[in-house]
Amino acid sequence: MDFESTPLTRTEYITALAHLYRGEMYRAQSWRNRLDTTTNWAIIATASILTFAFNNPQYSHETLIAGMYINVLFLLLEARRFRFFDVWRARVRMIEENFYGPILRRAPNTSEKGWGEHVAEDLLHPKFKISVWQAIKARLVRNYIYVFALLLLAWLGRIIALTKSETETVDILFQIGHLPAVIPIGMVAVLYLALISVVLFTPKVLPPEQCYWPDPGQMGEDIPSLDV
Repeated sequence: MDFESTPLTRTEYITALAHLYRGEMYRAQSWRNRLDTTTNWAIIATASILTFAFNNPQYSHETLIAGMYINVLFLLLEARRFRFFDVWRARVRMIEENFYGPILRRAPNTSEKGWGEHVAEDLLHPKFKISVWQAIKARLVRNYIYVFALLLLAWLGRIIALTKSETETVDILFQIGHLPAVIPIGMVAVLYLALISVVLFTPKVLPPEQCYWPDPGQMGEDIPSLDV
């Protein structure tokens, strides 16, 4: 018997789709756990940096700035993981909304016509649903905005405290080694202006049920074959 030419029964179709749903749910949950891991790394690293900075005032300036840029690396890593999580999340929501939803409502109509073909195409040719900048914005607004705000407050607090003590000049307060004060100030200013720009000018990530494939002609960036 030629299996490929034999039509599936209703029971076989539902069973296959249920297994697909469980597999996609598992992969989405795996990537979701990786997001939590990266966030935990950022929190632990920030707590360690703040502890070291306040216990060693002579190194606090450069330590806090280093902490800001370390968290940029964590943010970029978490944004990459979020893009992968979003791929599996979109498929899960597509199946839930167009298969399980009608079953529970006892209604044969689906909200997206041809959704099965869309899911099949995405399985064969997986694509990211959001851009790198959208992923960065999503994780920045969700978690990292508080981390960067805390480090900035600690950095400004350190400057204010030493200024009030009148033990150092303004130039010395902002210097790192023999570098002029303008360099560390510029590093902080550029970083936070970049973060603000990402929040203000990057399009918002819509819920997956609203942006599975918003433009069939441009379905998104291909996922690297080694990452599928």
